Amino acid sequence: MTVLLIPSRRHGDARGWFTETYNRDTFAALGIECTFVQDNHSLSAAPFTLRGLHFQIPPHGQDKLVRCIQGRMFDIAVDIRRGSPTYGQWVGAELSAENGHQLFIPIGFAHGFLTLEPDCQVTYKCSDTYAPAHDGGIRWDDPAIGIDWPMPAGTPPQLSAKDAIQPLLTDFDSPFVYDGRPLTPLA
Repeated sequence: MTVLLIPSRRHGDARGWFTETYNRDTFAALGIECTFVQDNHSLSAAPFTLRGLHFQIPPHGQDKLVRCIQGRMFDIAVDIRRGSPTYGQWVGAELSAENGHQLFIPIGFAHGFLTLEPDCQVTYKCSDTYAPAHDGGIRWDDPAIGIDWPMPAGTPPQLSAKDAIQPLLTDFDSPFVYDGRPLTPLA
């Protein structure tokens, strides 16, 4: 499985709009057949709060379905599957309350996001519960990955103490195995 950008299909009228954010059959038709078991919700008060790059190692790897329900964010995924021809490459997309897009990030990819507005709220579904002993991360500013975070020049991101000291990709011995599907550009 690879990372997928899932556009929102909103049905609107004078009252507002309605959208279906998850449907097992619709997602299965896209090749997403995981079972989600945990929902998470975060609020980042300051703009340019950066969370990531996070993942959980087997046997508690997590597929994630991410969306922004207030504000705007830049959401990214990095291929960390050993043997992948796209190992260390990333894709990203703007998710916002306005566009309603979601990003599906399968097991084997590190995930991170940067908020672009104050009071940004993010929700995401996970295919496994949080397992602290299996929690992992990679540096958000690893030069080998070269993520082009959309921050104004000279503006440092708001980071957790944990995210500020994550290892570089070259120091990571990946337990994730390439499944034959390289990372592709987001549509």
